[in-house]
Amino acid sequence: MFTLPAMDTASTGAYDDVRAASRALATEAVHAGRDDLARQGLHAPPIDLSTTYPSYDSRAEAARIDAFATDGADPLGPPVYGRLGNPTVARFETALARLEGTESAVAFASGMAALSAVLLARSAAGLRHVVAVRPLYGCSDHLLTAGLLGTEVTWTDPAGITDALRPDTGLVMVESPANPTLAELDLRAIAHACGSVPLLADNTFATPVLQRPAEQGARMVLHSATKYLGGHGDVLAGVVACDEEFAGRLRQIRFATGGVLHPLAGYLLLRGLSTLPVRVRAASANAAELARRLAADPRVARVRYPRLGGAMIAFEVHGDPHEVISRVRLVTPAVSLGSVDTLIQHPASISHRIVDAEDRRGAGVSDRLLRLSVGLEDVDDLWADLDQALAEPVRTPVPLREAVR
Repeated sequence: MFTLPAMDTASTGAYDDVRAASRALATEAVHAGRDDLARQGLHAPPIDLSTTYPSYDSRAEAARIDAFATDGADPLGPPVYGRLGNPTVARFETALARLEGTESAVAFASGMAALSAVLLARSAAGLRHVVAVRPLYGCSDHLLTAGLLGTEVTWTDPAGITDALRPDTGLVMVESPANPTLAELDLRAIAHACGSVPLLADNTFATPVLQRPAEQGARMVLHSATKYLGGHGDVLAGVVACDEEFAGRLRQIRFATGGVLHPLAGYLLLRGLSTLPVRVRAASANAAELARRLAADPRVARVRYPRLGGAMIAFEVHGDPHEVISRVRLVTPAVSLGSVDTLIQHPASISHRIVDAEDRRGAGVSDRLLRLSVGLEDVDDLWADLDQALAEPVRTPVPLREAVR
């Protein structure tokens, strides 16, 4: 039998925690959630696809389920059932919490499932009121505005947050940089304005590579993990990073409502995190250069690019934005973002179509706004495609006899 050297098996959980606290983010991205692999004789994380797990000790299993029902803590011992938790998904949750600097993280089948769980958890505590700042992702806006989960929302600007709070306010929600305008907010100031009400910050665009909202006072950090965390356009997921107490409530909501993340998605997300810093920084360098060129182009009316950087650009054109969409060839005209390839879309037609037109425009989402998610292609190739897409179309003169008809 092969035996690992004593030096590899001597580390304790406490030692691992101290060691992890001193690691750079790039190191954490590679190793978080994988710290135990070498001691098991493994290099790549295993994928556990089981939906159920055998147990010959039903008394112990009952006690573990009782403990979960009480506070939502991860059951000690072997897994019980796929809706209660999964070892592969748990690795991703551990890694993401480490990157965001929170105690815990809870993964869901999509970003909207994650947001829904947060709203349900606060509503269950009798805190149905939400204060929110526009713009948010279009479906987040719609979920709050329509009150589909029994919540009531007050929309305000950052300066009005404190005055908008009520005794039944369950959370304040913001997104920075915002989708799709890339508006940036002072998260620390907003967290202060929230007082004892928890701040939920959507960090999808920035990722923990560019900002960690928990360090600025946010109590919950939301990601559409479909985007940069997965990074390759092949996984649908959401995650909330938060303290362990609230994570327990989210696990209970997830168990009851069934919005669980598939283990294969958890594996792909863990793999995606390992290259997250490299991908975000490379794509950000491309985006900064494209933003510079777009800002100098007379065919472009306005360019929005965050001060903290990132791989997203919002720009308005003087001409018809739909024509630009129709003429790209290297850039892919599609919804979503954060993939290795560059995507472009027209928010007023797609991602924010579900938001009332007046509210949409009031939040800065004009009808001429285009959103560009910059990928890892060569920047000159990307510019060549945008340059030809921005060109005014060549119109063939119509013969007089055809015009008369």
